Amino acid sequence: MRFTLQRKTELALRAIRLLAAHGDTMQGASLAGAIGTTPNFLTQVMSPLIEAGWVTSGRGPTGGYSLAKPAGEITMLALIEASEGPLPTDKCVLEDGPCCDLVPCALHDSWQQAQRALLTELRKMPVLQPD
Repeated sequence: MRFTLQRKTELALRAIRLLAAHGDTMQGASLAGAIGTTPNFLTQVMSPLIEAGWVTSGRGPTGGYSLAKPAGEITMLALIEASEGPLPTDKCVLEDGPCCDLVPCALHDSWQQAQRALLTELRKMPVLQPD
């Protein structure tokens, strides 16, 4: 069994947390350096966050990225799904392919229960804990 997130999601989480701590607009190059990526890849990381309405961006010498929504209102599940798309809930942990109720694997019921619990926790977990 694997539950892995893309590097882009990790960087998005870092960016949101850093913007929250910074409290002001950050230049793209500064933000990219602070979270450990390149300015070009930062655009790909930030695009879903902008589309979700959590981050704003501006161009030019006074431009950069800033939070449009408090980080504590963004959940881990929302961040993961904004960055990667919906989490697959039909992937079998034993076989390489889907797992369904009609032809379930030996772990089907247990895995479905574990997935529901994980999604519930991620849905409740803010990307930044309130002080």
